[in-house]
Amino acid sequence: MALFSDAGVQLLLRWIHFLSGITWIGLLYYFNFVQGPFMAEADAAAKSGVTQKLVPRALWWFRWSAALTFLSGLTILAQRRASWNDPWGLTILTGAAFGIVMLANVWRVIWPNQKIVIASAVAVAGGGQANPAAAGAARRAFLASRTNVVFSFPMLFFMGSASHFTLPAGGNRGLWAVLLLVILALLEINALVGTTGPTKKPIETVRGVIVTGVITTFIVYYLAQAVLRSQVV
Repeated sequence: MALFSDAGVQLLLRWIHFLSGITWIGLLYYFNFVQGPFMAEADAAAKSGVTQKLVPRALWWFRWSAALTFLSGLTILAQRRASWNDPWGLTILTGAAFGIVMLANVWRVIWPNQKIVIASAVAVAGGGQANPAAAGAARRAFLASRTNVVFSFPMLFFMGSASHFTLPAGGNRGLWAVLLLVILALLEINALVGTTGPTKKPIETVRGVIVTGVITTFIVYYLAQAVLRSQVV
């Protein structure tokens, strides 16, 4: 029963992590690259139908695949004793930092606000009044989702790099931890602050969010290289 040996269990955990991660990120890209542009062009009846019937189903898979990705990933990190002091651990934990904030966005921002939007659409379809808070909730969920797209680029980059292209584990790892937290905080603040008003953010367009994700990935990578290759004074 090699599959249930220590190595086999690790393989099964990675398999679960890959399956749930593909489901999570696939739905994230569906929401942002497919459903979002469709909803911007659809008529009121189509929007209502999608919001009432399709969105709740997709969000169920979205939030639970996110949770399973996190739990399986956390188990893998614990089993392998990922450390900030070795190249594999440093690289994988850098990617995991983005994934953890993405999970928080799913459960603490996107899902709570989408529940308001869905309930309002159901109320209107039943002849009731729209919830005046629904528009603001929709925008908060939208910007958090767009920010998760940005986060997904460096997250996937460093997850892949952990096995093939690790960061150096020298230099000032403490400084890198601080800089990584600052980058995460700035991007998250951009999602949560200033969510109302006429001003548009670059991440609001599909092209803008992809470009931002790619640029963020390279900034994080080269900044990490600079800090982790420097001599600790």
